[in-house]
Amino acid sequence: MAELIYQQIIKKIKKQIFAQEFADMKLPDERSLAEHYRVSRSTIKRALNHMAQEGIIFKKRGSGTFINPLYLKNNTVFNYDSSSNLGITDSFQHNGQKPKIKVLDFKVIPATKELQQDLFLEEGEFVYEIIRLRLFDETAFMIETGYIPIKLLPGLKKADLSHSIFNLVEKDLKQAVTKSFMSVYAEPSNQKDQELLKLAPTEPIGVMEGIFFLDNGTPFEFSKMRLHYRYMKYNSFVTVN
Repeated sequence: MAELIYQQIIKKIKKQIFAQEFADMKLPDERSLAEHYRVSRSTIKRALNHMAQEGIIFKKRGSGTFINPLYLKNNTVFNYDSSSNLGITDSFQHNGQKPKIKVLDFKVIPATKELQQDLFLEEGEFVYEIIRLRLFDETAFMIETGYIPIKLLPGLKKADLSHSIFNLVEKDLKQAVTKSFMSVYAEPSNQKDQELLKLAPTEPIGVMEGIFFLDNGTPFEFSKMRLHYRYMKYNSFVTVN
């Protein structure tokens, strides 16, 4: 699935926002943006509407379009962009540090009863069990355990796991992972958390677990992400009617 032009514009504007390229936290008008990016005004309008829905910008009648300061202040490690594939940039960023992936384990196992239910599988079907350590530069911040039905990616190799699996889906299946149902909570850290994430026995762990879906509605992956509590932040933009 090719990335739409307005989605590319959103990524470019976000990059400029974090580079602090807009004076007074104000975006140029639609005509100027269209000329700068060499796209139609309707494309710019669509991009800005999506960004407003996400709480990144807000429009003040008669004054223009401004960057939401809380978006910059509270930018989270896990960035879900509802306008694009969840895995285009692996969704993780933090203070300009480079995200890295270390594969801890990769094997094929029979789907448990719970995975059969979560991923709509039949008894006897198999899944990949993938355990990866996520790092910023050399600092580990998350242990990620994912389960993907073999039938969806029959040729998956260990070498593929050092990069975005979601991008591989887009390339091989011509579909995107665009939706998820997530639960977010905290619990006491276990010995493995403490070893890999450098936590003290008394320190907690943040947990994000849920199901990721392809854009045709097929459950693609059940994932459980255990985050160092310092990186555990979740933002939500709510419209009050």
